[in-house]
Amino acid sequence: MKKQILVTGGAGYIGSHTVVELVAQGYEVVIVDNLSNSERSALDGISKICGFYPPFEEIDLTDYQATEHLFQKYNFVAIIHFAAYKAVGESVQKPLAYYRNNLVSLINLLELMNKYGVDNMVFSSSCTVYGQPEKLPVSESAPIQKAMSPYGNTKQISEEIIQDAIVAMPQLKAIALRYFNPIGAHESALIGELPRGVPNNLVPFITQTAIGVREYLRVFGSDYNTPDGTCIRDYIHVVDLAKAHIIAMKRLLENKNKSSFEFFNLGTGKGATVLEVIKSFEKVSGQKLNYKLVERRPGDIEKIWADTTLANQELGWKAEKTLDDAMLSAWRWEQHYRSTLQKKQ
Repeated sequence: MKKQILVTGGAGYIGSHTVVELVAQGYEVVIVDNLSNSERSALDGISKICGFYPPFEEIDLTDYQATEHLFQKYNFVAIIHFAAYKAVGESVQKPLAYYRNNLVSLINLLELMNKYGVDNMVFSSSCTVYGQPEKLPVSESAPIQKAMSPYGNTKQISEEIIQDAIVAMPQLKAIALRYFNPIGAHESALIGELPRGVPNNLVPFITQTAIGVREYLRVFGSDYNTPDGTCIRDYIHVVDLAKAHIIAMKRLLENKNKSSFEFFNLGTGKGATVLEVIKSFEKVSGQKLNYKLVERRPGDIEKIWADTTLANQELGWKAEKTLDDAMLSAWRWEQHYRSTLQKKQ
């Protein structure tokens, strides 16, 4: 029986790009997704890029029995765990749904990893674990602040759960990758960020506004202590991010990790304001964007960007693509997706 990599949430935004990179490196991948915040069409995009359909299981990981069936059916050597609800604003409105989904799914996976002898997990974490940091850029030694949202809290708690599980089950090894803000799309324009309903993230809202799906973009807050009053984030191209997961997984499989639980910041090391992102989009697309400055949004952090020294040195990984690269790829993806929809109608 061949050894497989389980990618949970593999039909989602970052998951789908990571599946493509894994396949390109010769790994056998099994995709699991309950399609609650992703579309089956992402699987078609993956198959067109890869030349075949990787095995796909439509499973909700909060269902223990269904998840156990997965471990019985396949022979996993590692899990890359993306599957989680991830919208900051929505988590403030629906905290219990976020705690149930994000924590129960992780607990089920860890229990079954222990039961079925799967020792390696790469965990999709977030820079939200740092809250509003006291010092910028943020390094991994920064104190974990009180989370600004239930979503951020689920990432903090998840990391604590993994650490505690490793103490009790010393054969387990895990790397948490703390992402900053993933944007952009695959160069083929066959996969990209595809939120259900109204987007919670900035870039798909920009591209949907530019293509006429949204009337205008709301920029939340214009009175922050930043150069132009709008929030600052560290925007990283999703393909750069996906590649980091393969490096982290190899590190675990080859026993090159320096402790049983490691964590790394994944970003570019530079911050950009919301208005700078809008300007970058307008430049690469040639489109003038309709946007309005509105009140701040609850749960939003004022400014954050990464110190990526540890990931650069330890993983030998570095973000290579620029903000302009990411915005152009996101625009091409949006255009391709809308033209595909029109052909189906």
